[in-house]
Order: sequence, then C-alpha cells, then structure tokens
Amino acid sequence: MDSLSFRPGRAFLPSNSTTVPWTVVFEDEGVAGYFYACDRSRETQEESILDAMLIYNVDAARRATGNSDAAKKAAGDGELIASVQWSKDGLLAALYIDGSAQAIFDFGLRCGYCKTNFPNFLDDQGSGWRKDSHAWNEELLARFEAEIYA
Repeated sequence: MDSLSFRPGRAFLPSNSTTVPWTVVFEDEGVAGYFYACDRSRETQEESILDAMLIYNVDAARRATGNSDAAKKAAGDGELIASVQWSKDGLLAALYIDGSAQAIFDFGLRCGYCKTNFPNFLDDQGSGWRKDSHAWNEELLARFEAEIYA
C-alpha cells in the first residue's frame, strides 16, 4: 500500500501496479482532489491519462452539508492520509482518504467508480474506457476488500 500524509492543496501520490503498465495517481493542487488511471507506457504524461475522477472539490465541500467525510475533511485545514491499495492481480486500485474508500479503478474492465460519480462524458469509442458513468459500486469494493484482507 502506498500512502501520503497531506494537507488539502498539496498532494501527489503515484502508485504503480505490479501489472505493467498500470499506474494510478491521486493529486490535489488546491481546488480539488482527483484520482487518475494511467498507462505508464505512453510517451507523454497527457497521453498516459486514461480516466480521471473527482474525489472532492474544496469550495463545494465548504458550502455543502451532505458531502462525504473525505470532502468535509478536505474543506478543513487538518492533515489527511491518502492511500492506494492494489488487488493481488494488479488490475484493481482503490483510493482511501483517512481509511474510507473513495474511488476504484478496474483496469481489466476499463472503468472507474467514485463516490462523487463525476465527471461523466458521452461514450468515447476511441478510448476504450467507459466514461459515461463513474457511479459508486459498493459490491465491487466488498469483493476487493474481501480479497485483500482474506
């Protein structure tokens, strides 16, 4: 498991799968936190990004009352812990903020799931990734954690 203690606005946590060429990156540059699925065999950083999911938006978290724990914590000034856990086969990567799962990328099925279900785009046949929905999948998380902690 790769982990990082950070304050909102200053986070960069890359994590490589044992299954080449997959990588995920959690990044927070101040306005929002994103989780990226990447192919590290691509030539440029821009080309390597396969999909991206919003984990939290700091301004929205400050205004709203019904946000996830991660979003509420990101709106504050305290330290958070981001961690990435990979499945044994290296095809699933889950992002946790302070121990709470926020997103999962499935490199086998080429899709991502996050608690914000954002952003969503019209189907892009050329990318090979499903991006029209990032709706959270509690069943996938349960299977993932059962395998990890079995």
